[in-house]
Amino acid sequence: MDNIRYELIIFWSESDESFIVEVPELAGCKADGDTYEEAIANVKLVINDWIETAIKMGRDILKPKGKLMFA
Repeated sequence: MDNIRYELIIFWSESDESFIVEVPELAGCKADGDTYEEAIANVKLVINDWIETAIKMGRDILKPKGKLMFA
């Protein structure tokens, strides 16, 4: 399942020395990686796990809305 249609916020964390990816539409859903590409690959797995867990718990899954705010 490829749910990468959710908005992703990606930034470098000096304190963690890694890229952090947050998925604002899925509460608490985030991942990290040593490289930008690794962080994206990891967050794809986390999104899938997040959705599978929510389904098992009977929770609603928000459909991706795309860009939530303008920079």
